[in-house]
Amino acid sequence: MPATCVTEPKYTSPIATDKSHMAYIPAVLLTVGIAVISLWEAPHLPPPVLSLGDKVLHGLMYTALAVTWMVPVARHQFRISDFKYRLLSAMGVCTAVTVYGALLEVLQRFCTLTRSGEMADVYADFIGALVGVAVVVICFRVVNPSNRHDGQ
Repeated sequence: MPATCVTEPKYTSPIATDKSHMAYIPAVLLTVGIAVISLWEAPHLPPPVLSLGDKVLHGLMYTALAVTWMVPVARHQFRISDFKYRLLSAMGVCTAVTVYGALLEVLQRFCTLTRSGEMADVYADFIGALVGVAVVVICFRVVNPSNRHDGQ
C-alpha cells in the first residue's frame, strides 16, 4: 500500500483574509490631510472677509471626516441588534472627530506662527461631525430597513 502524504493546511492571517480594515484607509488619509491643511504655515493668506465662510469650510471638512470614519464603523456595529451599541458607536465617532478638531485648534494656537485657533471653529467642527454621523446613520437605516430600532 503506498504511503500518502498528509500536509498541514497553511496558516493564513486573519488580516490577510479579512479586508475590513481597508475601509478605514480613506478616513486615515482624510484625517492626515486635515491636519496638514490645518497646521500649514500660510503667511500669504488674506484675512477672511467673512468669518462665516471659514466656519462653513470647517463644517464641510468635518462632515466628510465623520462620514469616512462612520461608514466602516456602521458596517460593523450596525449588524448588532442592540440600539445602545449603535448609539454609542455614533456618539463615539462624533466625539472623536470633534476632539480631533479641538486638538488641531489648540495646535494652531500654540504651534504655528500664522494660524490661530478659535472656539468658533470647534463649534463648526462639532456641527459638521454631527451632520456626518447623522447622514451615515440615516443612510444605513434607509438602505437596510432591518437596521431600524423597533423600540424593544
